[in-house]
Amino acid sequence: MAAMSTVKKAAAKSKPAVSDPEALAMVLELMAIPGRPGEEAAVMKYICAQLRTAGVPASAFSFDDAHKRTPLKGQVGNLILKLPGTVRGQRRMLSAHVDTVPICVGSRPVRRGKYVVSADKNTGLGADDRAGAAVLLAAAIDIFRGKLPHPPLTFLWTIEEEVGLFGARYVRLAKLGKPKLAFNFDGGSPVILKVGATGGYRMTIEIEGLASHAGNRPEEGVSAIAIASLAIADLVQNGWHGLIKKDGEAGTSNVGVIQGGEATNVVTNHVRIRAEARSHNPKFRQRIVDEIEAAFRRAAAEVHNTANKCGSVDFEGRLDYESFRLTPEEPCVAAAAAAIAAEGAKPDYAVTNGGVDGNWLTAHGIPTVTLGCGQRNIHTVDEQLDIAEFQQARRIALRLATGG
Repeated sequence: MAAMSTVKKAAAKSKPAVSDPEALAMVLELMAIPGRPGEEAAVMKYICAQLRTAGVPASAFSFDDAHKRTPLKGQVGNLILKLPGTVRGQRRMLSAHVDTVPICVGSRPVRRGKYVVSADKNTGLGADDRAGAAVLLAAAIDIFRGKLPHPPLTFLWTIEEEVGLFGARYVRLAKLGKPKLAFNFDGGSPVILKVGATGGYRMTIEIEGLASHAGNRPEEGVSAIAIASLAIADLVQNGWHGLIKKDGEAGTSNVGVIQGGEATNVVTNHVRIRAEARSHNPKFRQRIVDEIEAAFRRAAAEVHNTANKCGSVDFEGRLDYESFRLTPEEPCVAAAAAAIAAEGAKPDYAVTNGGVDGNWLTAHGIPTVTLGCGQRNIHTVDEQLDIAEFQQARRIALRLATGG
């Protein structure tokens, strides 16, 4: 009790040292830096430079080697800033990912009224999740510049979130300092607490057919494209593609990438497909995966040439992240709800159908609740950042960092 009261007393004195205009300028600069998954070095360089300017010693932050162990083999690992406490309390961790989806490369952020948008109508904004990265950066600068009392802290800027939560999956846990309360900042409203998320499975499907001349001897070929088409149609017609509701269970699936064929006068002999399945129920998610595989096997057996030869399919898949669910009584959830209430807002609770770094952090034994930073219409050219909500997220983050 004495430790908690000390933290709360210190938090009551915590005032942002970073002004709202300064924070807005910071997030604008961050969103303009290209940084698709695996190419985050320039973003990390900016964050490190800002930390050093604020007086953070170089010895306080470091990179892990997550990028060397992810499928992308990217430019740089996760950035970790670890601070000893100036008051007693459990270590707290704030996290956000720094990569953006490729559509955001080339973003030119501009303010338009209450929002920030991309001046280039052909790109996304990149508020997902540069706004989260800016929230963490501003909180760290607030603490150093304002010499604010705080419990032991870890700030974690992760890589490659958009392609499978790889930064959080491969983070070096020993570098985090064993945090007991963890708060992830990503998309959406800052007063909505994401206490759970779905699990995701991704797969690559290789379809092998038989090539032949499409004009002279098409009957001798086995079209891999035809196999793919029949399989996808099967999934759609039987309710196993898109939003799936079966026997009281729910999930989603999507065939997202199709690659194959080089000429119209050749019966295509090879197609590669990338697909995914999601569900909060691991058993139902596996059922979706099984149905996808069955549809492609049926299609391969259905398409044959005049010699009665058929194509074949091969599947390779992996679990990207497992689903999780936290209770309102979980310490990180209760602390986040209290910080939101202290800002005069009412916390709400939600479960998301998208994956977040919290999936893997929770799986690593660090229960993590996710809060938004005002991002809207993410992953589209209509993406916006609600400025008021971004500033609200900053205040909430500072309360969480200082123990409020």
